[in-house]
Amino acid sequence: MVAAQKMKTLLVFVLVVSCIQSIEAQKNVDTLSHQVLKSDTIFSQKKVIPPTAPHFKEWIIPSAMVIYGAMTIHIDAFTDLNEDVKDEIWNKYPHHTVTIDNYLQFVPAIAVYGLNFVGIQGEHNFLDRTMIYALSNVIMGVTVFSLKNITHEQRPNGSDYQSFPSGHTAEAFASAEFLMQEYKNVSLWYGIGGYVVASSVAYLRMYNNDHWFSDVVAGAGFGILSTRLAYILYPKIKKIFSHTPVPNSVLMPCYRNSSFGIAFVHEFK
Repeated sequence: MVAAQKMKTLLVFVLVVSCIQSIEAQKNVDTLSHQVLKSDTIFSQKKVIPPTAPHFKEWIIPSAMVIYGAMTIHIDAFTDLNEDVKDEIWNKYPHHTVTIDNYLQFVPAIAVYGLNFVGIQGEHNFLDRTMIYALSNVIMGVTVFSLKNITHEQRPNGSDYQSFPSGHTAEAFASAEFLMQEYKNVSLWYGIGGYVVASSVAYLRMYNNDHWFSDVVAGAGFGILSTRLAYILYPKIKKIFSHTPVPNSVLMPCYRNSSFGIAFVHEFK
């Protein structure tokens, strides 16, 4: 019973602290989401505002999540908590696995485009937000899937050694942070809803016995950090191309599930 209470408390913690971080970020009127200029065209030809350094507080909690996950690999006390959570979710209550987490991880990002489609405008035009999200996924994918191979952590179900960190959770929280950054100046509830979905994905990864608790905590941290870093880097990347003709179609590399590919973006006028 004590272990179950710990598990519920820590799961709520992942959601709450993430939302607190985003609420704190919203208080700054010159936040990262304003560093790329809004435009009615596919690419703004105006001068890009140089990014300012993010507030230190914005990085503390997601960084702590990553550190916690990494420490768990080597510290027995944290490993015991992983076993307790698995025991409460899986061992005591055997059940069939579900696949909905494979789709839920993308829901917050899809919501960004859905809201724009129905006329609720976010911070950036179609191409800018798409490039930011793609850059976030490249950062997240390279980091997460490289660490999977480096740490060689066995999954709780014993299926392979790709457990740490959770890629599904990282994607879900990267998408949730993307939704938060795009709509925090419209309504904070959009971002909070995204984080609720992301936290559900984190829980389902453990419910399916695919990941340890520390895997999903670290995955959440990596996802949030990847998107925030993308909002810093994108203005610099955009500035490089600001004086060149901009096509309606863009190709860029992407990284997912240990494989490289090509992402294609086209705006129909």
